[in-house]
Amino acid sequence: MSEPPLPPGKLPAWLLAEVLADLPADDAAVRLGPRPGEDAAAIDVPAGTLVAATDPITLTSHDAGRLAVLINANDVAVTGVAPRWFLVTVLLPTTTTATDVRELFAALTGTLAEVGASLVGGHTEVTPAVRETVLVGQMLGFCPRGRIVTTGGAAPGDVLVQIGAAPVEGAAVLAAEAHDGLGALSDRERSAALTAVDDPGISVVDPALLAASLGASAMHDPTEGGLAAGLHELAAASGVALHVAGDEVLWFPPGLSVCRALDCDPWATLASGCLLATFPPQVAAGAIRRLRDDGHPVAELGHAEGGDGVLVDGRALPRPERDELARRLGG
Repeated sequence: MSEPPLPPGKLPAWLLAEVLADLPADDAAVRLGPRPGEDAAAIDVPAGTLVAATDPITLTSHDAGRLAVLINANDVAVTGVAPRWFLVTVLLPTTTTATDVRELFAALTGTLAEVGASLVGGHTEVTPAVRETVLVGQMLGFCPRGRIVTTGGAAPGDVLVQIGAAPVEGAAVLAAEAHDGLGALSDRERSAALTAVDDPGISVVDPALLAASLGASAMHDPTEGGLAAGLHELAAASGVALHVAGDEVLWFPPGLSVCRALDCDPWATLASGCLLATFPPQVAAGAIRRLRDDGHPVAELGHAEGGDGVLVDGRALPRPERDELARRLGG
């Protein structure tokens, strides 16, 4: 009997863990290799540590150039390292015009300037293999001191913090791609969702670098699968249980409105723009205060304990099988 096809979206967590477990681990220079929940790789070189991340933009072609830079910059920044060099593979459908290409590269270079990185290479082609523009970005950063923060660094007793609201990117993508289902939203809510990539924004570069300097023990950038998947990924990577106070979660109100209108679970909706971090208890209060003083929305969500999984108000939070965008837009 043949296997059923996999659904659109990230590989199931069990399958990803299975295939990664079979990879050889014989290169001593690889400080942080491919592991479930980790946002980037870290490779020791003579002068320090090179951090590298790659992510595609596939759920939408709307604002794809800007999204490709921000998503990959976030994945490097959550290691506590500033994003610096960017490569991108751009696959364009056969309907693409020269103006489309110019606009895409203007968005790429403009967004790179915002995060302090440079375009250093890549590949661009028009191909019948895609029906919409697909970008695969690779962001690099360098740390002379060699100190990095991982998703798997949380320990029992650490304080769990959320920086930035959710779902921000999910709100923007759904508002652009599923606008026909948003008739119940006010014009203000619809506009706020459509422009959410810029306001409140999906970059976590600044708060991530600040949190690292304040002693974060772990950081993670929730993306596909939303806040729920991000919490589960951090818990599993660290080998801890996360206890969350549901009333403390920072929600993006237009994102909630979009999710209600489209019958999507906000916990499982694409959550770029939100940062999860843990801090040792002795530095947590000062770190939260400093992040707030710097203008970042911050909530103390809960704490880590021995065990596994994620509990919200004492009840197990299910791990999403797929992101709500993939369910809603991918069929």
